[in-house]
Amino acid sequence: MAYLLSQLLRRSAEHNPDHVAVVQEPRCYTYRELDEASNRFAHLLKDAGVKRGDRVGLYLEKSLEAVAALFGIAKLGAAYVPFDPAAPIQRIAYMISDCQMRAVVSTKAKLPISGEFRVIAVDDDAALEAASSLPPADPGTIETDLALILYTSGSTGNPKGVMISHRAVLTFIDWASEVFALRPEDRVANHAPFHFDLSTFDLFVTIKSGARVVLVPPAFSIFPMNLSKFIADQRISIWYSVPSALTRLVLYGNLARFDLSQLRAILFAGEVFPVKYLRQLMEMVPHAAYYNLYGPTETNVCTWYKVRDLNPERTEPVPIGKACANSEILVLSEKNKPVQPGEAGELCVRGPGLMTGYWGLPQRTAESLTPYVVHPHLGPEPIYRTGDLVREETDGNFTYLGRRDNQIKSRGYRIELGEIETALYGHPDVEEAAVIPIPDDEIGNQIKAFVVLRKGQALGAGDLEAYCAARLPKYMVPHQVEVRPALPKTSTGKVDKTRLQTMKAQA
Repeated sequence: MAYLLSQLLRRSAEHNPDHVAVVQEPRCYTYRELDEASNRFAHLLKDAGVKRGDRVGLYLEKSLEAVAALFGIAKLGAAYVPFDPAAPIQRIAYMISDCQMRAVVSTKAKLPISGEFRVIAVDDDAALEAASSLPPADPGTIETDLALILYTSGSTGNPKGVMISHRAVLTFIDWASEVFALRPEDRVANHAPFHFDLSTFDLFVTIKSGARVVLVPPAFSIFPMNLSKFIADQRISIWYSVPSALTRLVLYGNLARFDLSQLRAILFAGEVFPVKYLRQLMEMVPHAAYYNLYGPTETNVCTWYKVRDLNPERTEPVPIGKACANSEILVLSEKNKPVQPGEAGELCVRGPGLMTGYWGLPQRTAESLTPYVVHPHLGPEPIYRTGDLVREETDGNFTYLGRRDNQIKSRGYRIELGEIETALYGHPDVEEAAVIPIPDDEIGNQIKAFVVLRKGQALGAGDLEAYCAARLPKYMVPHQVEVRPALPKTSTGKVDKTRLQTMKAQA
């Protein structure tokens, strides 16, 4: 059994060298070609000084070369760190500095940042052609070494890097490949960007199974009918995305026009799927199996639920299900004691799928990976506290109830509202700022910001939105900004967000 990500590609290349591995129309790589291309990137990175344990950034749009580079990084025992290509350059620069990256894989013209790292250009054809296609020397990587770091929203105003080992991501890969029974004939759509943890299914579960990864052009998500046509034309058999993408297909994709007979499984995760849209999707594509997957980046998927028939009267979301194999779910009270089935508590996760920690944040790591005694004779071991409230039902499935903190989901992305507030406070003319979520059936939550300006200043909502857009990823920019003369306060002087929620309908 594979214990490193690089072994997944090597074994599939040995067994099915001429089978198509990854497609980006009109181009594709076979497994042999992907293996050889990743070897070339590995040699280029090695010549740039990359070695086992280093971090290498991926500052690229989704492409065949990005997939090859990712595996090339793994072959050197380094960890890949994918960036959002649309993120503000300040954010990219912070992550490069924070992670002390040895190299960044990009294009010749893409990266307007300099520093103590090498840039490996995927469009440097001469360098790639000159590089060896033979496997690099074994660096001695083991399963507990880091495989990737995914940056997520941070409550301090800066993103935090979730460190994920080979062992952790393979715990998920091994479970998923068995449960969903992927086979070489499958065509798996890669809708999620590489900096989103959903992509680990698309890439690694598919490659392990010798199946075909089909990269979805990002622009197609803007036009749902094009996405519907893409699924039909590419004969996609497995789809995995956030519910908001599926909701847009239901509402605007005109699914009935297209032949989706090859689509055998639809997986969704990252946010609550409004049941009215899930029901419509199941009516439009009745032959597919539907699965609700749950888990934060720190655990990847840790529970799952196969959706059966939905009662026409049902309005509440489907459960998040039961624990995945080799993971255990604990529901604990605020006093760290197990609660009884039927009672609400915080969902905590135990098992080899947990993150290693947050890069450079030992205190935050200690707060999230807390010691817990499961077996008295073995002593404490780390569990991850998700901050999500759940309830165990009589059938053993877990129901998601909400968040304990100030974190929300929008379009499948985890967002710390405090990070948006921090960005707004950075504007010299902003005196106070508060951000609240507004529930939205299509995207999970819209984001509304309330702002008080310094005396004598005059800024419009558009000015503040543009300011945020220059400093935050697109999915974190407030949908609405309201400038007010003052914010309501509690008796202790804090901003009263409960009262702000009652004002959310105001223009």
